[in-house]
Amino acid sequence: MAVYHGPRCRQCRREGMKLMLKGERCKSERCAMERRPFPPGMRVSKRRRSATEYNQQLREKQKIRRMYGVLEKQFELYFEKSAKATGITGEILLQLLEMRLDNIVYRLGFASSRSCARQMVLHNHFTVNGKKVNISSYQLKAGDVVQVKDKSKTLEAIHNSLKALRDIPEWLTVDKVKLEGSVIRIPERAAIPVNVQEQLVVELYSR
Repeated sequence: MAVYHGPRCRQCRREGMKLMLKGERCKSERCAMERRPFPPGMRVSKRRRSATEYNQQLREKQKIRRMYGVLEKQFELYFEKSAKATGITGEILLQLLEMRLDNIVYRLGFASSRSCARQMVLHNHFTVNGKKVNISSYQLKAGDVVQVKDKSKTLEAIHNSLKALRDIPEWLTVDKVKLEGSVIRIPERAAIPVNVQEQLVVELYSR
């Protein structure tokens, strides 16, 4: 599947929920979900067909995939890896996605959205345990430290994002002065702040 270059708000409207694809805009009145909370290309109708079981499963998969910004093939690989691991498949799937470097950068507040975090990672603005890493899908583990590179510490986008940071997940810690954050532990499902039903994705791939 090719990279999506269309309006990001259209994706949120299609899934019927805020996927937080545009950072602070998603929290403001300018958010498309606030102004047009219905699927794109459709007129508001009193009669709506009930969603089939398959459609519900598909929509949950698309929510997760679009939320984390991964392509179809990438998502399938994540699912295959989680299915082979010991534990609850759906929870492991979300853990793998949460431990991506671009997502950790976003969770730590260094970027206003995952897409912004992905771009910053690709442009070599961060190090992991003191080593340069510019792969957005890089998998972090407990104890890893993510730090803004010295030459990037004056970036206005990073400081603006940190100012808007309200809180971070309990499994992460951030130092706004040193501009670094660390992974305390791999998060359990209850500590992953995403409103999705990952079990439906497991059922979809089990068909």
